[in-house]
Amino acid sequence: MQPLEFIKFTPRTNCGECGYAACLAFAAAVTKGGEDPGKCPYIDQSLLGDEFGTQERGKDGLHGVAKLLDEKDLALVAHLKEKTSVIDFSSVAESIGCNWSGPEEDCLFFRFLGQEVELSHKGVLIDGKEVEDPRDQILLYNYVHFGVGGREPKQQWIGMESLPNSISKIRTLRVYCEERIAAYFTGCPDLLKQRASALDAVFQENAEQSCTAAFLVPALPRLPLFVLFWDEEKEDNFPSKVKVLFDQNVLDFLDIESLVFAAERMAERWVHQE
Repeated sequence: MQPLEFIKFTPRTNCGECGYAACLAFAAAVTKGGEDPGKCPYIDQSLLGDEFGTQERGKDGLHGVAKLLDEKDLALVAHLKEKTSVIDFSSVAESIGCNWSGPEEDCLFFRFLGQEVELSHKGVLIDGKEVEDPRDQILLYNYVHFGVGGREPKQQWIGMESLPNSISKIRTLRVYCEERIAAYFTGCPDLLKQRASALDAVFQENAEQSCTAAFLVPALPRLPLFVLFWDEEKEDNFPSKVKVLFDQNVLDFLDIESLVFAAERMAERWVHQE
């Protein structure tokens, strides 16, 4: 049973008596993480199937959900690593904007949001360190795998809504990237510009859009992002806003899922700088 199916058995009031902040979180913990459905005092357990018996339940909850996601990500990393192992780095380096180390090390070197990446058939290093988050590895392996034979970016910009099969990701991009940047830098356009250099972002002096600031962000060698920032205008009750635009050929180099994650990572690095 999926969380959205299980939630029908809950009161859907987000009362918190089960120990979770919302009924949907509790539903996910029960169906995906092995939580005891009896923790909700309002569920009629006689209506539940045998799969929700209390035996061996109540151990992991949402922690179990996170563990399952981590295991899924690690399995995907292993799969992508295997697919990348057959790629001849020397022949694809130029097409994806990377430098090849030569046959002895057989590595690709490139920049990722202001960081140095070393990708080999053995693994991935960022700034000389092993990558902690498997999602970064997924993104970087996907970039090398997808970009073989891709068309060069033309900087003809489009919104995510113009990309095929993107409906489910538009809100994710807005919430975890655009709104995050807009909220953090409201009233602080100079700080936005100051921190841009850490991402290799270039301030666009002559951007045609009537925005407060515009930046060309080379998230990856063939993945430029065009970021527009409008600061708030209190007198007109106009809140701050950010819009991320993509090159029209962007899907030659990344799938939609990885593209959104790259934008999320950009927002994280822009906001969280020491």
